[in-house]
Amino acid sequence: MKKSLVLAMAMALGVTASAYAANPFSDVPAGHWAYDSISKLAAAGVIEGYGDDTFRGDRLMTRYEMAQIVAKAMAKGANVDKLAAEFADELDALGVRVAALEKKSDNVKITGHFRYSYSSYKDTDKNGVDTKSHRQYIRSRLTFTGKINDTWDYVGLIENQHDIGDGSSTLVDARGETTHFQRAYVQGRLGGVKVQAGRINKNRLDGDLYGSRMDAVDLTYGSKVKLNAYVGKPTNMKALFKSTATKYDENGVKSDPRGKGDLAWGVNASADLGKNFNLFVGYDEFKASNVFVAGGEDVGGGAGLDGVADGKDKIFDAGLIYKFGGGASLGATYLHSSYDENDGAAKNAKDNGFVVSLAYKGAQAAKKGSWGLAAKYYQTPAGFFAVPGWEDGHAATTTMAREGAKGWWVRANYAVAKNIVADVEYWALKSRVTDVKSKTLWTALNFYF
Repeated sequence: MKKSLVLAMAMALGVTASAYAANPFSDVPAGHWAYDSISKLAAAGVIEGYGDDTFRGDRLMTRYEMAQIVAKAMAKGANVDKLAAEFADELDALGVRVAALEKKSDNVKITGHFRYSYSSYKDTDKNGVDTKSHRQYIRSRLTFTGKINDTWDYVGLIENQHDIGDGSSTLVDARGETTHFQRAYVQGRLGGVKVQAGRINKNRLDGDLYGSRMDAVDLTYGSKVKLNAYVGKPTNMKALFKSTATKYDENGVKSDPRGKGDLAWGVNASADLGKNFNLFVGYDEFKASNVFVAGGEDVGGGAGLDGVADGKDKIFDAGLIYKFGGGASLGATYLHSSYDENDGAAKNAKDNGFVVSLAYKGAQAAKKGSWGLAAKYYQTPAGFFAVPGWEDGHAATTTMAREGAKGWWVRANYAVAKNIVADVEYWALKSRVTDVKSKTLWTALNFYF
């Protein structure tokens, strides 16, 4: 490349000097197209001519000569990241550390998660009839974290699920696979408040109450005493708001039968009482769409919140976690709901319930040989399993959410190698109103990168 053209490119990339710099080169006339660029570079000390006061712009430059010019420009604080990237090897030979380029290369970080999973289900309906099913699939996730400034980031997550069983899962299309842009949000701080805004992953009560995506604004303040508030629209309704029934509005017009969350909001707080105790309390409210209520009665029918007098699911919780030390903990949570159905078996559901949990350590992906055990006993009120993060739309979840559930869950995980974790979980739940039962075995092999 000719010398004059390369230097004009450098000027376009941010090498600046006085606009009134004099031209020191006899062979660059004032009418030359690169006159201004060359004059400014010379005035800034970035380029030098030959001993006869010529520039010789038609001469071909070597990459090493160009790297020397880029190095001088960088020393002047010029924005030459693109040229620095192009001549990185030559700059390295010159002993120039491309600090600006290194900072730019860290602007976007990509992490990933690949998982193979196998699940088996055994459901028993209210008449005692058993149904067995299973599912196996692979899931890939790529998370992109982009630096906006020193205190704000952008986060995006792309997910692909591929059913390698019979392809009948409701989570995939007719080809047995689907790809979604699962999360997209900004996060940062406004004063002392941590903010997340966009399609976030919202987790409430260890994912049992809610553990999925939500288009929301989420605010958290404090450290030893934490206050959190959120408001948004649930986007991945897998249990309580899921319905295949036909619904009608107040004019008798058929509405969307799928059932989606219309609004969710909540406030919660937690406080560390010394190094062993953590106290927490919260309130969450979910409102279902596609529900028309007139005079306390539902016009439509089916699952979801159709039979609820005000179309809302309200959950209050309060609990305590005790940490024994050595990675062990014991927790207890009291639950109260105002999920009251007008018809069906769920109208007799309990308003109060509790969860007791026990945990010991846990597998750390980066630490080979690390492991953990956990268990819970559930006796939940109606409306508690609103959108549990642990169930992929399994049919029995709807019944457990509407009628309340009792039963238990256990988990064991183990890091078989660095960034490879095996996970086994088992649920055995029964409705607190009817004889509906559900047993689920879930296994996964996780690869993190």
